[in-house]
Amino acid sequence: MKQRCNLVGVSVTAALLAACGGPSNLVAPSTPTGAAGSQAPLAHRAHRLGALEYVYVTNAGSNNVSAYVVNATSGALTPVRRSPFRTRATPWGVAALFGEFVYVANGIGTNQYERRRSTVTAYNVNARSGVLTRMAGSPFADTGRGAADMIVDPTRPFAYVVDIYSDDVSAYTINATTGALTPVAGSPFSTGGEPETIAADPTGKFIYVPNTESNDVSAYTIDPNSGALTQVSGSPFRAGTTPAGAAVDSTGKFLYVTNANSNSVSAYTIHPKSGALTPVPGSPFSSPSPSRVATDPMGGFVYVTNAGANTVSAYAIDSSSGVLTPVAGSPFAAGTTPSSVAVDAAGKFAYVENNGSNNVSAYSIDPTDGALTPVAGSPFAAGTAPVAIAVSGP
Repeated sequence: MKQRCNLVGVSVTAALLAACGGPSNLVAPSTPTGAAGSQAPLAHRAHRLGALEYVYVTNAGSNNVSAYVVNATSGALTPVRRSPFRTRATPWGVAALFGEFVYVANGIGTNQYERRRSTVTAYNVNARSGVLTRMAGSPFADTGRGAADMIVDPTRPFAYVVDIYSDDVSAYTINATTGALTPVAGSPFSTGGEPETIAADPTGKFIYVPNTESNDVSAYTIDPNSGALTQVSGSPFRAGTTPAGAAVDSTGKFLYVTNANSNSVSAYTIHPKSGALTPVPGSPFSSPSPSRVATDPMGGFVYVTNAGANTVSAYAIDSSSGVLTPVAGSPFAAGTTPSSVAVDAAGKFAYVENNGSNNVSAYSIDPTDGALTPVAGSPFAAGTAPVAIAVSGP
C-alpha cells in the first residue's frame, strides 16, 4: 500500500501530520469561487440576489461551515443568522454558486488509510437572510477518497472534487433548479500523486491540479457537453517541491502554483487552445512557506498565504509575461497558520482563514498597487481549525 506520511512541508501536510499522529491543526486548499447552472447559459444568474455577498469557511475541527455577510463598503464580516451550519465529518473544500447553492467536500479522513467514502454536503441559500438549508438528496456521494478541494466550473453546469487518497478528480453535473449533483460518466479521472487543490480557467475550458507527492501539475480539457476530463498533451507538467495551491488569473493567460517545500511560486503561461503549460521567464518566484494562492478578478495581482510565516504575500502580475513582482509592503501580517485566501468579485477585499488562530483576516485591496490594509474589526471569529474559504456573489 502506498505510504502517505513522507512529506514534511508545513503548509500542505498538516492533515497528513494528523494522519500520522502529529498535530491536529489542519491547513487546506483555497477554493476559487465559480459559477455553474444546468443546461442553459449562466451569465443572467450572476446578479439575481442584488448586492449581497457572502464568505464561507469550512471548519474541519468543529465539523461545520461558517457563513458571513460582507459589508459592501467596509469589507467587514457579519455572521449569517444560525451560522455555523453543520456538515459531515471533516469538511474541507468549499465552493459557491451565485449565492444560490453552497457545496462542501467532506471526508479527508483522520488517517491516510481511511476507507470511508467522501461526500459533498449541499445547501440552498436563503436569498433574504443567507441562511443555509440542507439540499434535498444531500449529502451526495463522492466517487473518490479523501475529498480535499472543490470548485464549480466558471461557465458550465459542472463541479469537481479532488481526492487526495485515491489520486483522482470526481466530476458532477449541477441541476440549475435544485442544485443537485449527478456524477459525470467516466468519473473519477486520474491525477498524479496526492492532489490537494484544483483550479479552473475563467473560460471553463481547462482544469489544473497540483500533485503534492509527484511534484507536478495535471492539466485537463473539459468536455463542454458532458463535463468529462481529458489530459492535456504533455501533462503532467513539472512544478517545484510539494506543489500545494493553484490559481488562474482572470484573463486565463497564466497559472500560479505554490511550492510548499521549495518556498516558491511557479508561474506558467497557458496555451489558449490546448491548455498546455510553459514556465514564465524567471519562474519560480520566491515566497516563504507558501500554502494557497488566489488572483484578483481584475487580473493585476496574486495573493499567497505563507503558513509558516503567518503572512500573506502580494505580487503584481506583468500582463504580457506573467512575471510576478512583490507589492510594496509585502508580505502582510495575517493570523496564525494562514492557509486559504479568496478575493471578492469586485477585487475590493481579500479574506484569509487562519487555521491556527480560528479566525478570518479581512483586508481592503488598494486598486492601484494591490497592497493590503486590514479591515476594521479584523480578524473575525471562525470555527475550530478553519481550512478553506470562498466568496460568493453578487
